[in-house]
Amino acid sequence: MSGGKLRVEGLVKRYGERLVLDGIDLAVDEHQVVCLIGPSGSGKSTLLRCVDLLEPIDGGRILLDGDDIAAPGANANAVRRRVGIVFQSFNLFPHMSILDNVTLGPRKVLKLDKADAEARAMELLDRLAVAEHAGKYPEQLSGGQQQRVALARSLVADPEILLLDEVTSALDPELVGEVLSAIRDLATDGMTIVMATHEMGFAREVADRIDFLHEGKVLESGPPSQVLKEPVEERTRQFLKRVIEAGRL
Repeated sequence: MSGGKLRVEGLVKRYGERLVLDGIDLAVDEHQVVCLIGPSGSGKSTLLRCVDLLEPIDGGRILLDGDDIAAPGANANAVRRRVGIVFQSFNLFPHMSILDNVTLGPRKVLKLDKADAEARAMELLDRLAVAEHAGKYPEQLSGGQQQRVALARSLVADPEILLLDEVTSALDPELVGEVLSAIRDLATDGMTIVMATHEMGFAREVADRIDFLHEGKVLESGPPSQVLKEPVEERTRQFLKRVIEAGRL
């Protein structure tokens, strides 16, 4: 495996005796959108958390522009300025305004002055159609609005890669579309994205490649037209059959 903005090589992750990631290989080119699909427990979220250095790894390498960011002594904070992550839970501070939630990182970590941080934050909040709520508190916003704020917060440091971990799974169905629309716009603008998702229709539309994970391995990988319509692996076919029965494809 060579080239690519992000390369994961032979990644192993254990929780005690349980093997969660079993030699995962993953390559993501700049401006590419890769969607990770698979049943719950297949390792999608753990993989994203390892890439953002939220979890220590037990083997393998994670390379960003050729640099092993998971090597001993790596500066995790420096890596997280380059790699943004958004989770299914919004994780906004309830006692802080939307604007303060978004500017906290740039002011504390990047040491931007207040005016510059707020200008950047307002630009992103406007882009994600939540600028009018900048002075409100999280509880005053819908789930979809809060998730778009979480997206703005992850983008404010201008990351090179955006990791999205089931960002619509905690939303009511009518709010899913507005968040997916925001992600679609980011992809159109050229953001490099790795996204764990159960939204197969969205993955079919936006992804450059789909990786199907099963029991901690990438079992099948290819363009959406192949993986979703003509999967090679029997386990992929079984998974997609259940997805179709659930009305997600």
